[in-house]
Amino acid sequence: MTVRIGAVELGTGRPRICVPLTGTTVDALAAEAAAVRPEVADLVELRIDRFEEIGSSRAVERAIDAVRAALDPALPILFTCRSAREGGGAALPPALLEAVSSVAAGHGAIAAVDVEMEATGGLARTLAARVHEHDKVVVMSFHDFTSTPPHDEIVDRLARQAELGADVVKLACTPRTAADVLRLLGATAAYAARPDARPAITMAMGPLGAVSRVVGEAFGSVVTFGTVGAASAPGQLDAGRLRDALDLLHEARQQDS
Repeated sequence: MTVRIGAVELGTGRPRICVPLTGTTVDALAAEAAAVRPEVADLVELRIDRFEEIGSSRAVERAIDAVRAALDPALPILFTCRSAREGGGAALPPALLEAVSSVAAGHGAIAAVDVEMEATGGLARTLAARVHEHDKVVVMSFHDFTSTPPHDEIVDRLARQAELGADVVKLACTPRTAADVLRLLGATAAYAARPDARPAITMAMGPLGAVSRVVGEAFGSVVTFGTVGAASAPGQLDAGRLRDALDLLHEARQQDS
């Protein structure tokens, strides 16, 4: 199965590179967007949870407009309001989270919206449906900043996200040993082999898990996150160097096929 976010197809070829924008003001976000080039990135993630005026729908719209105007037209935007519980900067009540997500879903410049699997107030299914009302892609996510879940739990969580309305499923975890990284990769491959699998994004965070951000093509992870400036999660790699590594591994896989 493949899914398109804008013109970017997920599920074939090498993993796509997503660059997070983490500025706290409209001007900061626009400056970050202007620095991202399609030579190193395939899409960008607008992390609105760090935006100082997140409580204002009009301000959020201005931020989206500014990013779109500064960004290369070839790069689609994934809109994310990451909760503090999952490593972000927002601790929004359900009503405000729903309002912010609705603004993004209805904005013509947004191609996809991140919905947390364990969204405040049990809103995951509701938010996914709202995004789909506007014919946008739902990327559903889960982050574990303390550990790496067991193999079966990783697979089950990804499958559950699809049941809740995800078009693309995502899980990030924290490895404590090399075996944890291997378990994540193995579970990713197991999920990707299912006949009902959606395109999956998985990663092990932190320095120990950096390898998981590079080898996704071999295990079934379709997007990896790279930096042009500030990182949005532990262990993210420079987007330019990441593209070089992904291209090299993809070429090697093509030669062996």
